[in-house]
Amino acid sequence: ELGKEKPVLVTGDLNVAHQNIDIHSPSTNQRSAGFTQEERSSFANNLLGNGFVDVFRAQHPDVVAYTYWSYRANSRTRNRGWRLDYTLVSSDLVRRCHDAFLLP
Repeated sequence: ELGKEKPVLVTGDLNVAHQNIDIHSPSTNQRSAGFTQEERSSFANNLLGNGFVDVFRAQHPDVVAYTYWSYRANSRTRNRGWRLDYTLVSSDLVRRCHDAFLLP
């Protein structure tokens, strides 16, 4: 409802890798917390389904980029990560977003 009166921006660690491209190994992580079908569906329905847009993914639909790497198994060096951090904006803000990127 707030988005009807004012533009809304939600940013932070949402602890879910929404799409297969947002995690290093989707096939072996189907039951991992942060990548279960229930969590991904909830993200899609409750956030994206209510008019929010993932600005990074909208601007870079095919870019593999992560915001979290486990401290185990040398994950960061091997770039075996997850994209758990998002900037979501109400649809009226999308055209005002000039660039979205992730810092390594």
